[in-house]
Amino acid sequence: MVKFKVIASLFSLSLFVFVSTSVESQQITSEQVDLMFTQLSNWGRWGSDDQLGTLNLITTEKRLEASRLVEHGVSVSMAQDLITESAVDNSNPFEHSMEVRPTTSNPWAVDRVGVRFHGLVHSHIDSLCHHHYQGKYYNDRSIADVTDAGCDAGSVMTMIDGIFTRAILMDIPRLKGQEWLEPGYAVTVADLESWEAETGLRVKSGDAVLLRTGRWARREALGPWASEGFAGWHVSTVEWLKERDAAIIGSDAALDVSPSGVEGVGSPVHMMVLVALGMPILDAMNLEAVAEKAVELSKWEFLLTAAPLRVQNGTGSPLNAIATF
Repeated sequence: MVKFKVIASLFSLSLFVFVSTSVESQQITSEQVDLMFTQLSNWGRWGSDDQLGTLNLITTEKRLEASRLVEHGVSVSMAQDLITESAVDNSNPFEHSMEVRPTTSNPWAVDRVGVRFHGLVHSHIDSLCHHHYQGKYYNDRSIADVTDAGCDAGSVMTMIDGIFTRAILMDIPRLKGQEWLEPGYAVTVADLESWEAETGLRVKSGDAVLLRTGRWARREALGPWASEGFAGWHVSTVEWLKERDAAIIGSDAALDVSPSGVEGVGSPVHMMVLVALGMPILDAMNLEAVAEKAVELSKWEFLLTAAPLRVQNGTGSPLNAIATF
């Protein structure tokens, strides 16, 4: 395991003592990040050769439990339409072209697609080899394992049999009576537990936890943005995710609150969940339709199904995740 700087004397009372004041404004030091990583790490938990990480928590029993959530037989996509226009939040537009058009003598229509999917607007899943910390990936694997051919371990191929589990939608704007959270708002454990109290739900082992910030509603109303940052998960929530044994995390933006307020790590939640916990990420989802359906049905838990493309050695995949109520 990475040899992190240990300064336990400063933090022996509480791992997250620093969040007792305003988390939105307080700078978190690299030493605190190192200590968090060490204390929250799942390295070796499922064996030294493990590549599934927290997907190990989605057991046969968990899948059966999730299947019993389906009461209405209604499914809703949680993916954003792929955006072909360049914008301040979309420097890598989705590519779509017609290669063959039908004619009276040719019955076929054939198109071509292409995308660099990691980023802010294309709904996708991050595999465990997408982000390293201090030269190491989940379960003590080296950055040398990633070559021009892709990831030797922790690739998206570990997820090709699909994801089938209970998901809980954390609609924090609705909790606060807002259409969306403003850029830079840091979602904290207090927010998450207030939403649990509001809905009567509790995140349990093997669950997917999906955060709606209202990003797409704001983009629709005010247009794309990037420089102001995004609302998202604060790094202090990672301890809570570990305690609850969540299997998957997701959001409708870049996951992390930005600016992150963390010294030396631009996306600390990405880093912590991928590298320390071994937890896949559902990024840039569009949770507007599922939030509307949840309100209609008064139900914020549902069956999540999703399957990535079979990208050999891939760092992730475009994804159309489905909520079924």
